[in-house]
Amino acid sequence: MPVDDLCVSRVPIFQGLTREEQLRVAEFVRPVHVAKGETVYSPGQSVSRLLVMHSGQLKVSHAAANGQEQILRTVTDGDVVGERAFLTGHLPNDLVVALEDSRMCVFDHTDLSALLRDYPDVGLRMLRTLSDRLASAERLLAAITSSDVSARIAAYLLDLPGGIRDGVPTVWLPLAKYEIASYLGTTPETLSRRLAALAASGVIELHGRREVTILDIDGLERVATPR
Repeated sequence: MPVDDLCVSRVPIFQGLTREEQLRVAEFVRPVHVAKGETVYSPGQSVSRLLVMHSGQLKVSHAAANGQEQILRTVTDGDVVGERAFLTGHLPNDLVVALEDSRMCVFDHTDLSALLRDYPDVGLRMLRTLSDRLASAERLLAAITSSDVSARIAAYLLDLPGGIRDGVPTVWLPLAKYEIASYLGTTPETLSRRLAALAASGVIELHGRREVTILDIDGLERVATPR
Protein backbone atom coordinates (compact mmCIF):
# COMPACT_ATOMS: atom_id res chain seq x y z
CA MET A 1 0.00 0.00 0.00
CA PRO A 2 1.43 3.44 -0.89
CA VAL A 3 2.30 5.35 2.25
CA ASP A 4 0.20 8.31 1.05
CA ASP A 5 -2.89 6.05 1.31
CA LEU A 6 -2.29 5.30 4.98
CA CYS A 7 -4.48 6.90 7.60
CA VAL A 8 -1.32 7.97 9.45
CA SER A 9 0.52 9.53 6.51
CA ARG A 10 -0.99 13.01 6.78
CA VAL A 11 -1.37 13.20 10.55
CA PRO A 12 1.24 15.63 11.99
CA ILE A 13 2.25 13.51 14.99
CA PHE A 14 3.34 10.73 12.61
CA GLN A 15 4.99 12.80 9.88
CA GLY A 16 8.44 12.61 11.45
CA LEU A 17 8.50 8.84 11.03
CA THR A 18 10.09 7.06 8.10
CA ARG A 19 7.95 5.25 5.55
CA GLU A 20 8.78 1.91 7.18
CA GLU A 21 7.84 3.26 10.61
CA GLN A 22 4.56 4.66 9.27
CA LEU A 23 3.76 1.26 7.80
CA ARG A 24 4.45 -0.25 11.23
CA VAL A 25 2.20 2.31 12.94
CA ALA A 26 -0.53 1.57 10.39
CA GLU A 27 -0.71 -1.96 11.77
CA PHE A 28 -2.09 -0.51 15.02
CA VAL A 29 -4.59 1.81 13.35
CA ARG A 30 -8.25 1.27 12.64
CA PRO A 31 -9.42 3.90 10.13
CA VAL A 32 -12.90 5.21 10.89
CA HIS A 33 -15.13 7.34 8.68
CA VAL A 34 -18.04 9.33 10.10
CA ALA A 35 -20.65 11.22 8.11
CA LYS A 36 -21.64 14.83 8.71
CA GLY A 37 -23.98 15.01 11.69
CA GLU A 38 -22.98 11.60 13.05
CA THR A 39 -22.15 11.25 16.75
CA VAL A 40 -18.60 10.04 17.41
CA TYR A 41 -19.22 9.46 21.11
CA SER A 42 -21.63 10.65 23.78
CA PRO A 43 -21.36 11.61 27.48
CA GLY A 44 -20.97 8.55 29.68
CA GLN A 45 -19.99 6.27 26.83
CA SER A 46 -17.13 3.88 27.60
CA VAL A 47 -14.18 4.98 25.46
CA SER A 48 -10.94 3.00 25.68
CA ARG A 49 -9.51 4.42 22.49
CA LEU A 50 -7.75 7.49 21.20
CA LEU A 51 -8.86 9.25 18.02
CA VAL A 52 -6.43 11.22 15.84
CA MET A 53 -8.02 13.35 13.14
CA HIS A 54 -6.88 12.65 9.59
CA SER A 55 -9.30 14.93 7.76
CA GLY A 56 -12.62 16.61 8.41
CA GLN A 57 -13.98 18.47 11.40
CA LEU A 58 -15.67 17.61 14.71
CA LYS A 59 -17.45 19.66 17.35
CA VAL A 60 -16.86 18.95 21.05
CA SER A 61 -19.56 20.23 23.40
CA HIS A 62 -21.43 19.51 26.60
CA ALA A 63 -24.69 20.54 28.19
CA ALA A 64 -24.42 23.60 30.42
CA ALA A 65 -26.27 23.85 33.74
CA ASN A 66 -29.17 25.59 31.99
CA GLY A 67 -29.45 22.74 29.50
CA GLN A 68 -28.03 24.71 26.58
CA GLU A 69 -25.19 23.39 24.45
CA GLN A 70 -21.78 24.78 25.41
CA ILE A 71 -19.27 24.41 22.59
CA LEU A 72 -15.82 23.57 23.94
CA ARG A 73 -13.79 23.43 20.74
CA THR A 74 -13.69 22.25 17.17
CA VAL A 75 -11.34 19.48 16.08
CA THR A 76 -9.50 19.53 12.76
CA ASP A 77 -6.70 17.71 10.94
CA GLY A 78 -4.01 16.38 13.29
CA ASP A 79 -5.92 17.06 16.52
CA VAL A 80 -6.34 14.41 19.21
CA VAL A 81 -9.76 13.49 20.61
CA GLY A 82 -10.66 11.55 23.73
CA GLU A 83 -7.26 11.73 25.40
CA ARG A 84 -8.65 12.60 28.85
CA ALA A 85 -10.94 9.57 29.03
CA PHE A 86 -8.26 7.46 27.39
CA LEU A 87 -5.54 8.37 29.90
CA THR A 88 -7.61 8.54 33.10
CA GLY A 89 -10.18 5.83 32.46
CA HIS A 90 -12.97 8.26 33.37
CA LEU A 91 -16.10 8.27 31.25
CA PRO A 92 -16.28 11.31 28.97
CA ASN A 93 -18.78 14.07 29.72
CA ASP A 94 -18.53 15.58 26.25
CA LEU A 95 -20.56 15.08 23.09
CA VAL A 96 -18.51 14.80 19.87
CA VAL A 97 -20.33 15.26 16.56
CA ALA A 98 -18.99 15.44 13.00
CA LEU A 99 -19.43 18.86 11.39
CA GLU A 100 -18.52 17.35 8.03
CA ASP A 101 -17.60 13.97 6.63
CA SER A 102 -14.48 13.04 8.61
CA ARG A 103 -11.76 10.42 8.74
CA MET A 104 -9.93 9.38 11.90
CA CYS A 105 -7.14 7.05 12.98
CA VAL A 106 -8.36 5.07 16.00
CA PHE A 107 -5.99 3.44 18.49
CA ASP A 108 -7.05 1.00 21.18
CA HIS A 109 -5.45 1.50 24.60
CA THR A 110 -3.18 -1.55 24.53
CA ASP A 111 -1.99 -0.88 20.99
CA LEU A 112 -1.16 2.77 21.67
CA SER A 113 0.81 1.88 24.80
CA ALA A 114 2.97 -0.48 22.74
CA LEU A 115 3.33 2.13 19.99
CA LEU A 116 4.55 4.81 22.39
CA ARG A 117 7.11 2.41 23.83
CA ASP A 118 8.46 1.68 20.34
CA TYR A 119 8.27 5.26 19.05
CA PRO A 120 8.71 7.77 21.90
CA ASP A 121 8.89 10.64 19.39
CA VAL A 122 5.20 10.07 18.67
CA GLY A 123 4.45 10.64 22.35
CA LEU A 124 6.47 13.85 22.32
CA ARG A 125 4.58 15.13 19.30
CA MET A 126 1.32 14.23 20.99
CA LEU A 127 2.37 16.21 24.06
CA ARG A 128 3.28 19.13 21.81
CA THR A 129 -0.17 18.99 20.24
CA LEU A 130 -1.82 19.04 23.66
CA SER A 131 0.51 21.84 24.81
CA ASP A 132 -0.45 23.95 21.80
CA ARG A 133 -4.11 23.36 22.61
CA LEU A 134 -3.55 24.44 26.22
CA ALA A 135 -1.76 27.61 25.09
CA SER A 136 -4.68 28.41 22.78
CA ALA A 137 -7.16 27.79 25.58
CA GLU A 138 -5.21 30.05 27.95
CA ARG A 139 -5.12 32.87 25.40
CA LEU A 140 -8.84 32.55 24.74
CA LEU A 141 -9.59 32.39 28.47
CA ALA A 142 -7.63 35.60 29.02
CA ALA A 143 -9.62 37.24 26.24
CA ILE A 144 -12.98 35.91 27.45
CA THR A 145 -12.41 37.17 30.99
CA SER A 146 -11.88 40.60 29.45
CA SER A 147 -14.94 42.74 28.80
CA ASP A 148 -13.59 43.45 25.31
CA VAL A 149 -15.57 41.38 22.82
CA SER A 150 -13.11 42.28 20.05
CA ALA A 151 -10.32 40.65 22.08
CA ARG A 152 -12.31 37.41 22.29
CA ILE A 153 -12.99 37.41 18.56
CA ALA A 154 -9.36 38.18 17.69
CA ALA A 155 -8.07 35.39 19.96
CA TYR A 156 -10.55 32.99 18.39
CA LEU A 157 -9.45 33.87 14.86
CA LEU A 158 -5.78 33.50 15.76
CA ASP A 159 -6.36 29.99 17.08
CA LEU A 160 -8.30 28.70 14.09
CA PRO A 161 -6.37 26.36 11.81
CA GLY A 162 -5.91 27.80 8.36
CA GLY A 163 -3.79 27.99 5.29
CA ILE A 164 -2.15 30.42 2.92
CA ARG A 165 -4.19 31.87 0.07
CA ASP A 166 -2.63 34.37 -2.34
CA GLY A 167 0.32 34.66 0.05
CA VAL A 168 -1.68 35.66 3.15
CA PRO A 169 -3.00 33.63 6.12
CA THR A 170 -6.61 32.58 5.70
CA VAL A 171 -8.96 30.83 8.13
CA TRP A 172 -12.44 29.41 7.72
CA LEU A 173 -15.10 29.77 10.40
CA PRO A 174 -16.00 26.18 11.37
CA LEU A 175 -19.35 26.98 12.96
CA ALA A 176 -22.40 29.09 12.25
CA LYS A 177 -22.09 32.62 13.60
CA TYR A 178 -24.70 32.05 16.29
CA GLU A 179 -22.63 29.09 17.58
CA ILE A 180 -19.40 31.11 17.52
CA ALA A 181 -21.18 33.95 19.32
CA SER A 182 -22.41 31.54 22.01
CA TYR A 183 -18.90 30.11 22.37
CA LEU A 184 -17.44 33.60 22.82
CA GLY A 185 -20.16 34.80 25.18
CA THR A 186 -21.68 37.41 22.89
CA THR A 187 -24.54 37.77 20.40
CA PRO A 188 -24.52 37.06 16.66
CA GLU A 189 -25.24 40.74 15.96
CA THR A 190 -22.28 41.89 18.06
CA LEU A 191 -20.05 39.27 16.46
CA SER A 192 -20.96 40.51 12.98
CA ARG A 193 -20.40 44.15 13.95
CA ARG A 194 -16.99 43.47 15.49
CA LEU A 195 -15.86 41.39 12.52
CA ALA A 196 -16.93 44.24 10.24
CA ALA A 197 -15.00 46.70 12.43
CA LEU A 198 -11.85 44.57 12.24
CA ALA A 199 -12.26 44.45 8.47
CA ALA A 200 -12.77 48.23 8.28
CA SER A 201 -9.56 48.75 10.27
CA GLY A 202 -7.60 46.69 7.75
CA VAL A 203 -6.74 43.86 10.16
CA ILE A 204 -8.84 41.22 8.39
CA GLU A 205 -10.79 40.82 5.20
CA LEU A 206 -14.10 38.95 5.03
CA HIS A 207 -15.02 36.74 2.08
CA GLY A 208 -18.53 35.35 2.10
CA ARG A 209 -19.92 33.81 5.27
CA ARG A 210 -16.97 31.67 6.34
CA GLU A 211 -13.64 32.82 4.91
CA VAL A 212 -11.47 35.33 6.79
CA THR A 213 -8.14 36.61 5.49
CA ILE A 214 -5.75 37.91 8.17
CA LEU A 215 -4.08 40.97 6.64
CA ASP A 216 -2.26 42.17 9.77
CA ILE A 217 -1.47 39.32 12.13
CA ASP A 218 0.49 41.58 14.51
CA GLY A 219 -2.47 43.93 14.66
CA LEU A 220 -4.80 41.03 15.38
CA GLU A 221 -2.45 39.88 18.16
CA ARG A 222 -2.65 43.35 19.70
CA VAL A 223 -6.44 43.27 19.61
CA ALA A 224 -6.41 39.81 21.22
CA THR A 225 -4.27 40.98 24.15
CA PRO A 226 -6.55 42.37 26.88
CA ARG A 227 -5.43 45.75 28.17
